[in-house]
Amino acid sequence: MLANCGPAELPAPEPQALASSRALLERIGAELTAAGNWISFARYLELALHEPGLGYYAAGARKFGPGGDFVTAPEMSPLFGRAIARQIGQILEPGEAILEFGAGTGALAASILGDLSVPYFILETSSELKQRQQQRLGKNVLWLDQLPRNFRGVMLANEVLDAMPVHALAWTRAGIMERGVCANEGRLAWSDRPASGRVFTHASRIEVEIPPSGRYESELGLLGPLWMRSLGRFLERGAIFAIDYGFPAREYFHPQRSTGTLACHYRHHAHGDPFYLPGLQDITAHVNFSALARAATEGGLEILGYASQAQFLVNCGITDLLAAENPDDARRYLPAASAVQKLLSPAEMGELFKVLAAGRGVTQPLLGFSSGDRSGTL
Repeated sequence: MLANCGPAELPAPEPQALASSRALLERIGAELTAAGNWISFARYLELALHEPGLGYYAAGARKFGPGGDFVTAPEMSPLFGRAIARQIGQILEPGEAILEFGAGTGALAASILGDLSVPYFILETSSELKQRQQQRLGKNVLWLDQLPRNFRGVMLANEVLDAMPVHALAWTRAGIMERGVCANEGRLAWSDRPASGRVFTHASRIEVEIPPSGRYESELGLLGPLWMRSLGRFLERGAIFAIDYGFPAREYFHPQRSTGTLACHYRHHAHGDPFYLPGLQDITAHVNFSALARAATEGGLEILGYASQAQFLVNCGITDLLAAENPDDARRYLPAASAVQKLLSPAEMGELFKVLAAGRGVTQPLLGFSSGDRSGTL
């Protein structure tokens, strides 16, 4: 039986949560046994994050907000969603709609619908999160089980792509290795084997500088580009906005980033052990926006803009929205100002988070990229 272990300084889970994690460990252990004690890291992430009833996004643990593991931008301030609503309002034509992927707590939808009266759809894979969204949003939103064909309007993906499983790789002087998962002395552990198949095909196209240690580690996201490419078949007119933390390829595979971008979040603690309490912690990787943009063009879409979150929000007027708040109402104004500072500050979310827009049939320059467009870096 596999044992749960990890950083001692992290908060201990409640007994019920620990039992759920142990059940998921048993499920992972059974798969390892059936697969000869090796599975890809991407497969491990599928189990740890999305296994029905047990995975992090598929179970009932609280994920977002002060009582969860992390706070997303829409929860920090409704001004985030209201600024995005300004951009959406510029694009939408009569009869068009908004479709949000992975809507979390529903905070972004609530903010946008406060300023725009348009049809709003959510495509959510987590039944637990869907229930929470329904409690918050009621009849203002319709939930979908699959993408609608010939969709016209705006598609939103805020902090969705970073939750998609990625392959873990190591470039060495002996060749490209895929970092998989095995059971070792009763615990989950890393295990390398030569990369093969489509993983090797994609990895061999990436140029990295192997450091003096002889090993450069990073991640390969195949699902994100596949998702973006597929949207080209469904979007008849409109735009897709992907908002997440990440870099263009040149920065993603920078020599100084030789240990990759994997990060784990548990009770507002960030750490680097993806095998700690599977099912109870978020495990993410940064987004390669160059790969995402390339997939969009391969899907027949046009790149409409790429910028830092700070630049995009300022272009959309978030500072004007804050200025409209009453500064004499300190209880309301001070938290709003603090949240906007976090959204815009290069030391917080302003620079690490990016906004990529792709679309079809949108001819006017977009408000969010009126200055500071970095599409040329993709």
